[in-house]
Amino acid sequence: MRVGRGEYTYEWNDNWATLPDNPTSQENGRTHGVAVTHAGNVVVFCQANPAVLMFDPNGNLINAWGDNLQGAHGLTLVREGNGEFLWLTDQTTGEVVKTTLEGQRVLNIDQPDHPVYAGDDPAKYVPTWVAVNPMNGDIWVTDGYGSGHIHRYTQTGEYLASINGSEGDVGAFRCPHGIAFDPRKSSAELYIADRGNQRVQVYDGEGNFLRVFGSKTLHSPCMFDFLGDHLLVPQLFARVDVLDGHDQLIAMLGDNGPTVDVKGWPNHNMEGYPERVQPGKFNSPHGACFASNGDIYVVEWIVGGRITKLVKV
Repeated sequence: MRVGRGEYTYEWNDNWATLPDNPTSQENGRTHGVAVTHAGNVVVFCQANPAVLMFDPNGNLINAWGDNLQGAHGLTLVREGNGEFLWLTDQTTGEVVKTTLEGQRVLNIDQPDHPVYAGDDPAKYVPTWVAVNPMNGDIWVTDGYGSGHIHRYTQTGEYLASINGSEGDVGAFRCPHGIAFDPRKSSAELYIADRGNQRVQVYDGEGNFLRVFGSKTLHSPCMFDFLGDHLLVPQLFARVDVLDGHDQLIAMLGDNGPTVDVKGWPNHNMEGYPERVQPGKFNSPHGACFASNGDIYVVEWIVGGRITKLVKV
């Protein structure tokens, strides 16, 4: 089965890989993040035990770890020198941690001492994603499910400052879900999936508002990945988008928008609605990434997890 059209046509490889068959995968197992290593292995972050799964390019499980990350959410892979590291966020415990690919912990980022978490009605701290500025190593953490702030730290984890959307012309963030620095630019540009506001806000590396886009084309952006001039944006409300170097929509993949209107979407009463999870149609894309050859991996916010590979035709 194929999805897309023209230059952006892909062969749909349904359930390219699956989670280990255990009670935690069956009871939850929502697949929230995905990344491809330099060697071509695919890392998946899921709400199960273990939470971090590594598959080889053929979909075989080759490593698994992370027994204490039951609130697995954002996954960011960074390359530093000759090494590769993962940034993981846990929405349940509030943990933000940097690890090696084998699971050795390198750095923890604590909740900042910010006024939004103090007072008579303090906001909760529920981190969702991490981005690292390639220009200076600064670490940016979204409190997407909590205060709606994004916090900036030095590369050693010292708190610097925060933004909340009020710096720009379009207003405060509503669920700043995923973030990433755009490698296509010569200067640092931070892309923010302002999911609750159905748009993307862009800031510079110092926390200054630059622009906004997507208000007419994006309805539920979750995060970002880049390959060449292309930008990949999984949208929770059942499709994956490809944008060009000017952030214009050029392809919509696996669109299944009507499924979000069915009672119980995305995880309840699926037995009565088989169209919710079928080849060629997404249910709830939460994370997506490019492989170096242009293939795409997509993971979904669905009980039991779902890992799909789209092979570039």
